[in-house]
Amino acid sequence: MVVSLGTLNVVTGPNGSGKSNLYRALRLLAESAEGRLVHSLAREGGFESVLWAGPETISREMASGQVPIQGTMRKKPISLRLGFTADSFSYTVELGIPAPSGSMFDRDPEIKRECLWRGSMMTAKQLCADRRGSSLRCRLEKGKWQEVELPLSSHASMIAEYADPFTAPELILMREILRRWRFYDTIRTDLDAPARLPSVSAMTPIMSADGSDLAAALQTIGEIGDSEGLYRAIDDAFPGSQIQITPTRAGLQLSLRQPGMLRELTAAELSDGTLRYLLLVAALLTPRPPELMVLNEPENSLHPDLIPALGRLIQSAAEQTQLIVVSHNPMLVETLESDESCMAIRLDKPMGETVVERANLLDQYGWKWPPR
Repeated sequence: MVVSLGTLNVVTGPNGSGKSNLYRALRLLAESAEGRLVHSLAREGGFESVLWAGPETISREMASGQVPIQGTMRKKPISLRLGFTADSFSYTVELGIPAPSGSMFDRDPEIKRECLWRGSMMTAKQLCADRRGSSLRCRLEKGKWQEVELPLSSHASMIAEYADPFTAPELILMREILRRWRFYDTIRTDLDAPARLPSVSAMTPIMSADGSDLAAALQTIGEIGDSEGLYRAIDDAFPGSQIQITPTRAGLQLSLRQPGMLRELTAAELSDGTLRYLLLVAALLTPRPPELMVLNEPENSLHPDLIPALGRLIQSAAEQTQLIVVSHNPMLVETLESDESCMAIRLDKPMGETVVERANLLDQYGWKWPPR
């Protein structure tokens, strides 16, 4: 599946259409830069859990329902291919099944092919780094190829394994790009959630994935970030309310003062929805916006009255970073789509295969998977 993205993107579709799979695919790409690609697949249920469960080809008779869906003779190798293209650099990685060796880890996938090239369209001249199996070659400044003598691990990406500013500066740059991608998914808001506790008193321009430094992240936005945007986002959701950050012996304590209340409510006392909204504010108003931020169902636990404010907050954040929002909330989708720059991506799953509704061949122009 090839998906065209804009600056602000909202991914929606019925349950089981593949929204979460798209989110996980992006996370796997990011984790390849950390050398955790295979381990992440294992946590997802193993290599088989991410492979297409249907036949390699679906005949017209199967598609029309004349005959039941049935297995066909496989002609292509079993593989998982991930990649993205951008104006600056593009990257793909392909994983496959290793040859049997009698090991308990025989089903662990190994990297078969990786390519990194300049620009959005891969050509022989634009290719910077090319990996086949454990062999890697990098293009030097004068256009000549240099074979890298270091044998790469079959389970780790060349981006994570090899770093040489002279022979492969593009690999270092790509690693930093992927490492800066940020993902926020089902941040805990239960009674024992880290976000309800005082946070360490240290400047925090990037909130952690679990929200344990929420108070420090909000205070950092107030001091070196968009403080007006912060106050506006709070007032938009909770009119007349203000957040307060208080230093204590245990760390920075977050509280919310609301009209009509005789005292502030600490983070431990806030409702799940209120706390989640504050977490999203800290994530989206970061003083160090990444090149890509992905939110998976940010509307969870939010009262319907907060959805329009969340939509406006996301639209504002999209002015600083590329955003992908995975959602099945009609109100949030409608709010985001009211922005002219929003790219609406609706997924469907006919015959068990995830597809983009109303996609056409032009959406895939210029993209091709490198052969193994």
